[in-house]
Amino acid sequence: MSSDPRTPEASASAPTSTPTPTDPSSSSPAPTSTPTALPRIIENDPQRTGFDPQTAWWINYFKILTGGITNEGAFHYREQRYRTNESRDCARCEQYRDWAFAHSPTVRFLREKVGDLNGVLDRDNVVCRRCPARLTEDGQVHRASGGFSPGHGILICANEVRNRNHLEDTLAHEMVHAWDHLRWKVDWMGDKDLKHAACTEIRAAMLSGECRWAREAWTRGNWTLTQQFQNCVRKRAVQSVLARPRCKDDVQAVKVVNQVWDSCFPDTRPFDEVYR
Repeated sequence: MSSDPRTPEASASAPTSTPTPTDPSSSSPAPTSTPTALPRIIENDPQRTGFDPQTAWWINYFKILTGGITNEGAFHYREQRYRTNESRDCARCEQYRDWAFAHSPTVRFLREKVGDLNGVLDRDNVVCRRCPARLTEDGQVHRASGGFSPGHGILICANEVRNRNHLEDTLAHEMVHAWDHLRWKVDWMGDKDLKHAACTEIRAAMLSGECRWAREAWTRGNWTLTQQFQNCVRKRAVQSVLARPRCKDDVQAVKVVNQVWDSCFPDTRPFDEVYR
């Protein structure tokens, strides 16, 4: 990361890939042969989904409640509402960001440590934007809550921010990536191998607070008491590695996370211990 980074592209914060709502509901180099084609993105077809963007939002919402719109249509409705409310969501996100810079102990500490390495993170390069989700033909919804780029800075996906605590976790996650890059010059894309990416994703999930027990229990419904923290960190690191273009499949993602786990999970730098 340069001393004044600006819009992220290299590392997505814990991207999620969930089944298409057909029923209601941020290693190895790429092969030298022809790359595997990415799944096609599914666009809305009102005749198929029941969702008509030209119809008033409350009518579409009522149709969702009464089963008149498929879950694919509900996905497109959600994305349309995000487009409509983009200014509002970004303004709220910026308000939460400024609060975190001023009052969050984790964010303030990480900002100081990034500064110690001659990096700068501020309002100019920690930006809030709408991040469109993608629905692909393989039945997956792909979304992310943030990202980090060494040459630009940190992106917070304003439309995915649930509340102030969620933004604090997301911002802390990306700030761990920023510190790691300044300290070790991480190979983000996995051009040599994916071990750098796996290690920084393990550390970001562990140190940001996103895997603390309360969040896992109340937000994700995971009430497990034994190994809950470790399992969450491992799962989210695998998801993030899997989002790298150089990662072939989930088998490779799991393998590379396991390869670096014993050295990266105990590493809490720049903290003395897991703070949140």
